[in-house]
Amino acid sequence: MSVTSHTEDRITVVTIDRPERRNAVDLETALALIDAFQAFDRAEDADVAILTGAGGAFCAGADLHAIAAGERKPYQPDGDFAPMGPTRLRLGKPVIAAIEGPAVAGGMELALWCDLRVAGRSAMMGVFNRRFGVPLVDLGTIRLPQIVGQGRALEFILTGRQIAMDEALRIGLVNEVTGDGAALGRAIELARLLTSFPQTAMRNDRLSVYEQYDLTERDAMANEIARGRATIDSGEALSGSRRFADGAGRHGTLERSEPGERPD
Repeated sequence: MSVTSHTEDRITVVTIDRPERRNAVDLETALALIDAFQAFDRAEDADVAILTGAGGAFCAGADLHAIAAGERKPYQPDGDFAPMGPTRLRLGKPVIAAIEGPAVAGGMELALWCDLRVAGRSAMMGVFNRRFGVPLVDLGTIRLPQIVGQGRALEFILTGRQIAMDEALRIGLVNEVTGDGAALGRAIELARLLTSFPQTAMRNDRLSVYEQYDLTERDAMANEIARGRATIDSGEALSGSRRFADGAGRHGTLERSEPGERPD
């Protein structure tokens, strides 16, 4: 199997398992990644997913060996399929990238699709496909400017240069840098934190962030209010307010949800 997935303690870990290709994505792997993340999104026993790669690499992009041998992925301007797999999916729950080694070309686009990115110190990113005439078609030209700004995004897209993790952290391309080999462990720690919170508010606030890009400013404000209203109507905000009134979470201490407090 080119992709493995397992769930424990409400965390699903999805691993690209093609170390002989530095986890480059062929058609079989792209389809398997879509299936894995759609299953995660449906799962009632999972709140957060982590995407990582086997063998010390995150993902070296599209499998150019497969392309050179004649493999062609379907062209779908609409629908869920993308050449790297899940990058057109808008999930209802967060995904964290745990990056070791290369996250380049389409692998960088996979990392950009994730909500948060944790990387080992020796990891690398970059639009390495620039040197081979392979385009960004997994929303890299859209997400990269949203994350780091248009000026830096154009520099990376035009030059294809390598991005080290100290620079990536400084410009917000990754959220945390760990020691080498520790990215997955830290991603699991972050995932545990996210699973501990009331889920309805977190998921609705997250979706409002993404949905704004399809909306005018006025419609984005209305959408935020609608998402907030849905959270209030779920009863989650009232439950949290009562816990606060009873003394929980005072003076900046971390307030977590009661076990089993999940969205309907």
